[in-house]
Amino acid sequence: MKNISLCVALSAIAAFAQSKPAFEVATVKPSGPLDMAKIQATAKAGGKMPFGPKVESGRAEYTFMDLKSLIALAYEVRPDQVAGPDWMEEAPFDIVAKMPAGSTNDDAPKMLRTLLEERFKLTTHRTSAEHPVLALVVGKGSLKMKPTAQPTTAETAPPKPGETTMDMGQGMKMSMNAATGASTLDLGPNGKLSIQMNAATKAMHMDLTAVTMAGLAGWLTTLSTNNDGPQVVDMTELKGAWDASVDTDLSLMATTPGDPGGGASSRMTYEVQSLGLKLESRRAVVDQLVIDRVEKTPTAN
Repeated sequence: MKNISLCVALSAIAAFAQSKPAFEVATVKPSGPLDMAKIQATAKAGGKMPFGPKVESGRAEYTFMDLKSLIALAYEVRPDQVAGPDWMEEAPFDIVAKMPAGSTNDDAPKMLRTLLEERFKLTTHRTSAEHPVLALVVGKGSLKMKPTAQPTTAETAPPKPGETTMDMGQGMKMSMNAATGASTLDLGPNGKLSIQMNAATKAMHMDLTAVTMAGLAGWLTTLSTNNDGPQVVDMTELKGAWDASVDTDLSLMATTPGDPGGGASSRMTYEVQSLGLKLESRRAVVDQLVIDRVEKTPTAN
């Protein structure tokens, strides 16, 4: 009898270990229109923008997010790496979920993945294929960066009064202050990038703190793909973390010649050049998450 009980207990433990991480309870519904008054009030007073992902205190919220963005978060890839039907970017959803006791924020993507697989009948596979990319390489002149003196993760200060914050995905968080023109991009373990814009003098000051080239390429990819450009791939062969402080003339950005991305922004190209780097059009093998099946309408709550 003891042996039978032991076998039953071990089978239960094994089944639990093999089960997918999942939210205790979750609601999924189409988003209503964005509350512009609330967004404007948040921008003025500071705080978390009322859209995008928010995971804290055992609660996960994904507000006004299209299916492609949700899939990217769940599988921890960039949206440009998700290959599937165009309609996934059309209709936004709101998801509110409770996480099991003892869960951490790092568990949320896997739980979101399970929810999408169950409620949207999502199936995927990963693949790699050669695509056009922008290669981040060292320029011909001298680098405007120096190795970080103490290569540790850049510390992120708490939001200041009047700052709004936004989760950019892939471990990146943005804070902005409309009154001062300052913004800070937290790249997590890949460092921190701070920008101060001055519209009156048409000047921009940029500080990089303990930034890795992988982190820089990830941020540039966000700028590029937001302008329908290709992924940026780090091909600098620069290891470790880097610091830099550069001042640039905003008026020159609109006339930056030879933008290699076609759709990439002039600002991105100019910022790269100001660091002693450059972007080149190349082809490279890129990882992709391919959508095999997904339903437009989720199953009922």
